[in-house]
Amino acid sequence: MGDMDRTESPFSGVPLVILDVQHAIDQPIWNEKNNPDYINAIVRLLTFWRDRKRPVIHIRHDEATPTSTYHTHGPWNGFKTEVTPIAGETTIAKQQNCAFIGTELDAALKDLNADHFVLTGVVIHNSMDATIRAGKALGYTIYVPSDATTAVPVVSEKGTRWDADTVFELTLAILDGEYAHVTTSDEVISAG
Repeated sequence: MGDMDRTESPFSGVPLVILDVQHAIDQPIWNEKNNPDYINAIVRLLTFWRDRKRPVIHIRHDEATPTSTYHTHGPWNGFKTEVTPIAGETTIAKQQNCAFIGTELDAALKDLNADHFVLTGVVIHNSMDATIRAGKALGYTIYVPSDATTAVPVVSEKGTRWDADTVFELTLAILDGEYAHVTTSDEVISAG
């Protein structure tokens, strides 16, 4: 692919950010996820980015709470095998739900001269949502491939339960347009 082809792609030089895709997400507390193929969509995007030598940023959640599946020193804190970082890819640890709070994510994006990024990971109504909203407030344009994320059921303190599909669809509907551009992995890959 020549230089001309690379500059024509809307995603040329745009970082792919993979958020919290760790073994922790496969533990029983996270059961009932919708969109079980989310990991395959992330892997397809990651392969596409790596093949084109585009920047990839991995965010790892290091939770202080010992009972969390994401506990810093817990057995499930490591990245899922399918998305393990390779040499040259940036890895950033976070302790909050938002990947911009107390981390080097903003600085890493600025070092790449990136004002856009593609965000994938788990889960859409928690760390993904918090990161999208903060990123938008910081001036970033964020693309969210809906098939490269997932949700789990939510239960209110009063016992009202929303299934994962409802949580997923509602969260994406709220974010789309105002906070992010909701798309699909196929659309991102097709755009080059």
